[in-house]
Amino acid sequence: MTDQPETKVTNDTVPPADAADTRAGTPLSGAQTSGAQTSSTLPEPEVARLTDEIIAGLKTVYDPEIPADIYELGLIYRIDISDQRAVTIDMTLTTPNCPAAQELPIMVENAVASVPGVGETKVNIVWDPPWDPSRMSDEARTVLNMW
Repeated sequence: MTDQPETKVTNDTVPPADAADTRAGTPLSGAQTSGAQTSSTLPEPEVARLTDEIIAGLKTVYDPEIPADIYELGLIYRIDISDQRAVTIDMTLTTPNCPAAQELPIMVENAVASVPGVGETKVNIVWDPPWDPSRMSDEARTVLNMW
């Protein structure tokens, strides 16, 4: 696996400290996801289930011009699951001029909202840090033949 930036999975009861936070110390698949250990009212197994299912949902969303899912491309920067099960996603696009800029956030919102147990879903487009190919997972690099 490449040494790439992490997607942060957080719970709003603990403010994110830095990109090295860990969710029960166990890295997840894809872009080496991590999050915060919390004293949440949601049980840790439920947070883990929601996280895994949200990531699985995100992996069904593809940029129409790129044959790799947005999670493996490294477009998802943060997943926040509140105690009320509201989910906020911070994501970016490969470029500010991305032709799919209007549809991708809607596709992400729909994919996350379809996860059982998820409440309100919000998707924020962020530009800092800017996306670059180093954010891609090995899986995306293989699909795109970018070695």
